[in-house]
Order: sequence, then structure tokens, then C-alpha cells
Amino acid sequence: MQPHSPWRVTDFRVLFTATTLSQFGTSIGYVAVPLIAVTALDASPGQVGALAALSTVAFLLIGLPAGAWVDRMRHRRVLITADLTRAALYASIPVAWALDALTLGHLYLVVLLTGAATVFFDIGSQSVLPQLVGRDGLVQANAAVVSLIAAGNVAGRGAGGFLVQLLTAPVAIAGTAIAYLASALRLTAIRRTPAPPPPQRRVRLGAQIGAGLRHVFGNPELRALALTAALGNLGSQIVNTMLPVLFVRQLGLPAGLLGLFWAAGGAGLLLGARCARPIAARLGYGRTLGLAGLCLAPAALLVPLLDRGPWLYVAGAGWVLALFKTGLDNVLGVSLRQRMTPDVLLGRMNATFRFLLTGALALGAAVAGLIGELTTVNTTLWVGAAFMATAFLPVFCSPVRTRRELPAAALVRG
Repeated sequence: MQPHSPWRVTDFRVLFTATTLSQFGTSIGYVAVPLIAVTALDASPGQVGALAALSTVAFLLIGLPAGAWVDRMRHRRVLITADLTRAALYASIPVAWALDALTLGHLYLVVLLTGAATVFFDIGSQSVLPQLVGRDGLVQANAAVVSLIAAGNVAGRGAGGFLVQLLTAPVAIAGTAIAYLASALRLTAIRRTPAPPPPQRRVRLGAQIGAGLRHVFGNPELRALALTAALGNLGSQIVNTMLPVLFVRQLGLPAGLLGLFWAAGGAGLLLGARCARPIAARLGYGRTLGLAGLCLAPAALLVPLLDRGPWLYVAGAGWVLALFKTGLDNVLGVSLRQRMTPDVLLGRMNATFRFLLTGALALGAAVAGLIGELTTVNTTLWVGAAFMATAFLPVFCSPVRTRRELPAAALVRG
């Protein structure tokens, strides 16, 4: 085991295990919720888009202040509370379905409030990670977490599709609630989290938010990473929002096949995350990010060709290649921005990125619903694929492309 390996840290292993459970539940819900809307509640493309938008709009509403709030709280408590909240919200869906009281309004409320809890969980987990493993262990820790998310996409979304097919979507969603509850219980084993700053050192919330925004947008490398990730999220969400409508309603394909398609993308994400460190060691961090975008991002243009027969496999191959690029970006980009940020700004930096990235998801879902209502599902897919294919340009045209190594730790000690 390497000297700076995060696996030596007990608290990291606890966080990783809890995140495994949480991610598995998230992946099942990712498949089951839109399928509930499409199959059980006969939702239109616009309503499916609204559902997806509401699941991420919380990052636009509270994403920035949440970073400052997280910087004032004990991260362990934030993570546990977020998981318990998500468990209770998702548990309400099968209960309402059993009582014949499930409505689109109920789904809208659940995904909105779950999104708010996810804001705190995501910011808290990314902010606590450097404290648990140290900055020297960040790349390996981030590679492990991104690989975990990708593996969750493979296992959870694949399982989610088949659970929906076997048990119906409302019953399958109970698995999401159970997974979040198990994650919260596991997180109670974390012993070491940063204490909030003493009250006399706190400053106004607006000033704290402004410091995070200036840190990200005032740095050309962080700004480029944020723009590339936001554009990529915008495009991928437009595509993902319409896939359930295309698969189940337009092509008449089973829910299990949709789960497998999403799982294949998760496999690409996983492979990209696992390859990030060795490729960056050979080519350099910035060159890897630039070349991956130039060579792999255009593969997203194969996804709108999706149809029955061989075109399903062509579109699947394009999806896998595009998500492989995303896996590389997630490991190297997150590690770079964490190394470039002082500890006191980690929560606000992560909140700023989450505001932009998940805000792009909310916007993408709304755009997908609007275009789907006004034109066709296939037109919507082409718009999303075009964003995915060109999202790499801000990084490719920035100083990031020439960066060989991560910044020295001495540069980020505040």
C-alpha cells in the first residue's frame, strides 16, 4: 500500500462504504423515478423534463449559501442528516402508491426536497475528503470515489431497470430508501471531522459566498474547469431526460434495456476514472484533459442515432466513449480544484462548482422538456449531444491544457 494511500485512513474507508450504499440507492432512483412518471402516471415529455429539473434545482436555490453553511458545521452531522432525509422522502413513494394516492405532484415534491438534501451531502462529502486523507492522497481518493459512482451507475442502474421490470417502479424505489438509511447508519462510525470555526471568527454569509465565487471565477484554470463541466452536464442531462421517453414510449423497449444502456455508460465512467491516474502520469494532467475532450467528446454525436437493431449498439458505443471522457475529467478536474483551494474555502469552492454543475443539470432537464414538447425527442437528443461534443473547449483553450502536475501543496495552505 502506498505511503499516502487513503485506504490507510479508517474514516475514509467508512465514508467510502457509506457512499457506496448511498450511490447504489441513487442509481436505482435515477431509473425508477422517471419510469414511475412515464409508466404509472402517463407523464408527457414536458412533465418528465420538469421532474428532472426539480431534482437538481435545489443547487440553484441554495447551492451557494449551502457551501458557507457547510463550512460552519460538522461534516459528519451534515452527511447523516442528509441521508436520513433522503431515506424518509423516498420511502413515501411506495407508501403513497400502496394507498393509491401517488401523483405527479408528490413526485415533484419528493425530488425537490431530496435534491436539497443532496446539496448538503455532496458539498459535505467533497469538503471533508481533503481533511480525512490529506492533500497528497487526494488523487487516489477521488479516483476511488469516482470509480465508486461509476460502479454504482453500472450496478444500481442495471439493477434498477430490472427491479422496475420485475416489481414495478414504486416498489423498486423502496430499495433507494433502504440504501440511504444504511448509509446514514454507516456514517455514524466516522470519528474525525473538522470542527466549525469559532463564532467570533465568522463573517457575513454574503461575504463568504463572494469569497468562494471570486476564488473560482478569478482563477483562469478553475473558471475553465467549471465551464467545461457545466456545459457537459447541460448536454448529458438533455440526453438523459429524454432517454426514458425514447426507450419505453417511442421505441417500445423494456425498462431493463434502458437500465443496461445507462449501466454501459457507467462502465465507461468507471473505466475512465480508473485510467485517469496512469494516463495523467504519462501525458500530464492538463494534456490528458485536453486530448480526452478533443478525441472522445465528439462520440456523443452517435447517441441520437439510437434506434432498434444495430443502431442501439452504435449509440451505446458513443455513450460509453463520452462517459469515459467524463470519468477522466471527474478524477483529474476535482483533484486539481481541491489542490488549488485553501482548506478554509473548500466548502464554498465545492458549493460554487456544485451550483454551476448541478444548476446546469436543472437547466438541461427544463430545456429537454421544452424542446421535447415543441419538436421531437430525437431533435432534443441532437441538441444535448452537441453540447456534450463541444463542452471540452473552455479547458482546451485555457492554461489547464499545459499543466503537467498538480499544484504544490504549499500554494494552497492559505
